[in-house]
Amino acid sequence: MKHWFICISILFLATSCQFFETEKVSSEEMFKEEMGTINWKDVDNYPSFSNCENAIEKPQQRECFINTISSQLYKSISHENMVAARDIYDTVKVKFEVSSKGELSIRDIEIDTLLQKEFPHLEQWLMQSIDSLQPVAPAYKRGIPVKTQFTLPVIIKTN
Repeated sequence: MKHWFICISILFLATSCQFFETEKVSSEEMFKEEMGTINWKDVDNYPSFSNCENAIEKPQQRECFINTISSQLYKSISHENMVAARDIYDTVKVKFEVSSKGELSIRDIEIDTLLQKEFPHLEQWLMQSIDSLQPVAPAYKRGIPVKTQFTLPVIIKTN
């Protein structure tokens, strides 16, 4: 009986090592897998201005960032003497980016040709408005500052 017990014990010990064997995964495979799980269209923290530092949640950060830029643009435009020959209700698309260093710059401004004829300095006013904003903190993705791009519609309406 002791012989059977010893034989079974030796057999169990000899075959049980297979159950403890771990699969080796290369760092390259882990990197590829991790890169596939990252959503590159979203950031962990949005860029921010000094007045947005209290926004903790991501939706609040985004809203504060967009509202700060929007209010600056509208405030800047409202100070100009915009007189039109006709009623205008149009949208200007301002495309801008925030660099990984927190620098805000305009990439493009899409203005309808009729609106451009009516207000030839509109693009210049928008650019000056963005330039007057204080530097911002960049967006962050996994703790690393990243460049982000936004398109902001600006509605131009005359009475």
